Amino acid sequence: MQRLGDYIKEYSARNKLDEEIPVYSVTNSNGFCRDYFGKEVASNNKRTYKIVPRNAFAYNPSRINVGSVDYQHYEDRVIVSPLYNVFTVDEKILPQYLYFYLKSPNTMKRIRTVASGSVRDNLKLSMLCEFPIQVPSINRQQNIIELLEKAQRIIDEKNNELEKLDNFIKARFVEMFGLPGTDPFEYGKVKLGECCEINPKKAKDTRLADEIEVSFVSMPSVSEKGEIDPSDIRKYEVVKKGFTYFAENDVLFAKITPCMENGKGAVAKGLMNGIGFGSTEFHVLRPIEGLSNSYWIYVITSFKTFRRDAKANMTGSAGQRRTPASFLESYEVSLPPIELQNQFAAFVAQVDKSKFALSNELAMCNFYVRLINDSITHSRIDLRMSE
Repeated sequence: MQRLGDYIKEYSARNKLDEEIPVYSVTNSNGFCRDYFGKEVASNNKRTYKIVPRNAFAYNPSRINVGSVDYQHYEDRVIVSPLYNVFTVDEKILPQYLYFYLKSPNTMKRIRTVASGSVRDNLKLSMLCEFPIQVPSINRQQNIIELLEKAQRIIDEKNNELEKLDNFIKARFVEMFGLPGTDPFEYGKVKLGECCEINPKKAKDTRLADEIEVSFVSMPSVSEKGEIDPSDIRKYEVVKKGFTYFAENDVLFAKITPCMENGKGAVAKGLMNGIGFGSTEFHVLRPIEGLSNSYWIYVITSFKTFRRDAKANMTGSAGQRRTPASFLESYEVSLPPIELQNQFAAFVAQVDKSKFALSNELAMCNFYVRLINDSITHSRIDLRMSE
């Protein structure tokens, strides 16, 4: 295992002549991108901006902990804010190989750990230089890059297929019921709180006893695609205080920003003994027998228009804003007959079979990517690639 600082060098050149060089920023999702706003702000003083030559890296020390790091492979030269750290790479490391190393889960975890102990969670370049890295031959680096690129293409394809299935479900919903908040088929509007129970009390559940096992569902255990992982099993006596109670077929709705805006939510399925406890940042919507169906409720809450209205009604300070239960209780919906809701739920169940198969394939791809990333960050992993 080598030291990263043996292969990278700070690049400190500035735009002292105030040349017309494109201004870029680095984001966690898109990497290097044209910073039109930054260019406008900096138009009178770009002399202090740092130059980033082709294949050099740049990152904002206070944003690298969320993955805002990239290598510049778009233009001969760009400039970035003076706040950025810029460094070049030794010829023994391919820039794309180092990029995958920096974006790997193991390295990101190390970055967050190291940065959290510094001022304002900044990661100085000197700190990054102390990170360990595997530096195989150029041929092997290229093999790893090709494997990761291929795996990422497959992952992107599977995610696109999942998104199409989600859109298929929403299209069917609109076809049967109209958009949430509208009533094109004149079923009659009611408040959501009148057709489901919001945040039901656990006192009504007679099954609860200290020794009974239940599922524990944290916020990361619920995805933005309606998936839930109920595999964390705990005794009721451990979770009965300080957590949110729910049961099989209840709908979970993340109320805190940014989880709410990102679409976190799911129908609670596969719970141990049909009982779950989880994050206090969930609202729970329980269908009323003969009146509403879990999947009908969940799909309503998954629409972007619903989430937009929920965001507009958030309360609290920045970073801790939440959708209040009162919004859910008062939101008006068109209430179709339960028979139609059940037909829709049967349709969702069929689509979910395809989603489940895709999710399993996606999990295998992600596992494979983790193995390859481990080969970069840990010397004990050997993928037996040719030199």
